[in-house]
Amino acid sequence: MYYTGFADEAAKGIDGQIAATKALGWNCIESRAVDGTNIHNLSDEQFEAVYAKLQDAGVQINCFGSTVANWAKKVDEPFDSSLAETKRAIPRMQRLGTKLIRVMSFAWCKDRDVKDQMAEERFRRLRILVDMFQEAGIQPVHENCMNYGGLGWPWTLELVENVPGLKLVYDTGNPVAADDRTKPAPYPKQSSWEFYQHVKDHIAYVHIKDGHFDSERNDLVCTWPGEGDGDVRRIVADLLANGYDGGFSMEPHMAVIFHDASVVADPQVMFDNYVEYGRRFMKLVDECKAAKA
Repeated sequence: MYYTGFADEAAKGIDGQIAATKALGWNCIESRAVDGTNIHNLSDEQFEAVYAKLQDAGVQINCFGSTVANWAKKVDEPFDSSLAETKRAIPRMQRLGTKLIRVMSFAWCKDRDVKDQMAEERFRRLRILVDMFQEAGIQPVHENCMNYGGLGWPWTLELVENVPGLKLVYDTGNPVAADDRTKPAPYPKQSSWEFYQHVKDHIAYVHIKDGHFDSERNDLVCTWPGEGDGDVRRIVADLLANGYDGGFSMEPHMAVIFHDASVVADPQVMFDNYVEYGRRFMKLVDECKAAKA
């Protein structure tokens, strides 16, 4: 078991991301963006500079937080961008020794019924992408975010069943703000624990996010880990009790929200929040281990 996180929530530049990682005593980053650009979209020169700094610091990129097939891409449009991102990501991951990449299952079609989401086309595309990664010795992991799999645990299980080789990165906080479409309208929000129980056999990696849904803002309000409705403590305890030995990746979304450019935080606030979040989560893990003993 190891700790890591989206260090672009600690600092925009790689120097600050490394510093926050070192402040926590960690040696891993789940790399999403450097100076606002996803790592698979950096220029060759920019990537080489990032690579050199990581090597000098002894910090690893354990996972690419890619935008491949993510919530900003539609399944009824060409998927050239995801193919291109995959082709750019693979040699960089191999250079860094990174074995995991976060992918998604394209945005869900809001103008279609949840039972009519062009599922077969999604499966076809993901099979192509997964095969490309696995042929390169890389494991793609699907996140339950604002995409087809994020509609609920039945949709995630459909992906696993129809896309050989695909595994999951389970995000504890995403269900808290997502409609539970396994139940009749008006939809309640998903239960993170219920979602987890159904998919846990396929989990290879975990994103730690927590919070509660604010109906007035119609949005997730993120909290420290274990203080929201994401069942973080319960899920972590269950994972550890069942021998989970993968990564726990911090995604605080408290001082900054990666996909919301309107949220701007003071650099020191970002750094301090990320480090405090990591420390609180390590304490939560220690408490889960003590309770297990």
